[in-house]
Amino acid sequence: MIRRAKISEIPDILTITQACAKKMQENGIFQWNEHYPSKEAFQKDIERGELFVVEEKNTVQGTIVISTLMDEEYKPIQWLTPNGNSVYIHRLSVHPNLQGKGLAQQMMDFAENHASEHRFVSVRLDTFSQNKRNQRFYEQRGYQKLGDIYFPKQSEHPFHCYELVL
Repeated sequence: MIRRAKISEIPDILTITQACAKKMQENGIFQWNEHYPSKEAFQKDIERGELFVVEEKNTVQGTIVISTLMDEEYKPIQWLTPNGNSVYIHRLSVHPNLQGKGLAQQMMDFAENHASEHRFVSVRLDTFSQNKRNQRFYEQRGYQKLGDIYFPKQSEHPFHCYELVL
């Protein structure tokens, strides 16, 4: 089941994202670290009603943020659709012990359906240039790679921006 996250679940959510960060780092992907994703980011996501979790048997297994806020870093990108009517995906995570079971696909299906039902024209996101698995994941879903942005606190390497027109 996918539903909005609760403040009381932030410790469980951080356990998941920290386990993901550790697994990525073990694979040479330095995308997430002690600065990101943060408790404060998740608190803001919940306040805005934009953080969703996938749960089974009362256990949070993964997260996705479906936001209408466009980060400053995205402004220079030549998007496929005009700005102002898109959703942005952030902090998609599935606990490493549960990866490979289709949970990320379920959350992306949910996000794309949510965007479509609310009459948004596209779904936008970024993924780390060193994370080839994530790039394939989005490209297989029909996302188009458009340009690069940088988050210096996370990495010197760029993040690729993607958009799916609905």
